[in-house]
Amino acid sequence: MDRPGNSQVHAEDQSINTPHEATRRQPDVSRSIEMVGLIPAGGLGSRIAPLCCSKEIFPIGFRQVDDGHSLRPKAVCEYLIERMSHASIRKIFLVLRPGKWDIPAYLGDGSTCNVHLAYLVARLPFGAPYTLDQAYPFVRNSLVAIGFPDIIFEPDDAFEILAQRQSATGADLVLGLYPTDRPQITDMVECADDGWVRSFVVKPQHTTLRDTWIIAVWTPVFTQFMHEYLAFCQMRDAAHSVELSVGDIIRVALKKGMKAFAVPFPAHHFVDVGTPSDLARTIRKYALP
Repeated sequence: MDRPGNSQVHAEDQSINTPHEATRRQPDVSRSIEMVGLIPAGGLGSRIAPLCCSKEIFPIGFRQVDDGHSLRPKAVCEYLIERMSHASIRKIFLVLRPGKWDIPAYLGDGSTCNVHLAYLVARLPFGAPYTLDQAYPFVRNSLVAIGFPDIIFEPDDAFEILAQRQSATGADLVLGLYPTDRPQITDMVECADDGWVRSFVVKPQHTTLRDTWIIAVWTPVFTQFMHEYLAFCQMRDAAHSVELSVGDIIRVALKKGMKAFAVPFPAHHFVDVGTPSDLARTIRKYALP
């Protein structure tokens, strides 16, 4: 998962302009444009190293083949791809760190999950936002569904629900929220009774908030904001690089007036297989009886 880093973004919050108000408030056309999937796969997987393969294709459970008469190992990222496919997403971009060539070798063209996969190579190693921004030329005009390839979550139609809420509300960003008992290592979100995000806190040491975001759907407005913000950070930090998380970008975007809606999934859970304890627990859960 994209863990929020010890970023230094607070000082420059006021140093970049939000996308023009007229642009952000244009009539909602998001459901008339294509929704594509975007998956960052640039992490080192250092928390569970060493591995015999990239963590994104570590086998967790099994998938059925030959009309259900046979089983094959299932890579952890396939759960995310299947959730995207369930939302009728047919184009998915995976952004890889150089050297992780076993991922395209395993996933191929995506036909086993009924999607079309395209692969991009990350240029800057300064966190997931830079990895995602590598796809900017290809997704800038699309509705983007994002998830993390080492996290398994439910329900199957989660992305479909988020896309429906985006269409209904016209929000720039829709977050899928899940309960967590480890706020110190993630982003905590508070939403009002009507679903609009009220506060967003990155890695709080102490909080009464209970929900974190795991998946998201965002419009070209947020894609453009992230692209411009990262360009600004590169220019400002030319002498030294500051690692950023996606949560850092969301926090600044909300501070600049971008509108985010939240969809809680209180009856569902997620598991991040990027930690040894969760990996062991997940392997046991998805093993054959």
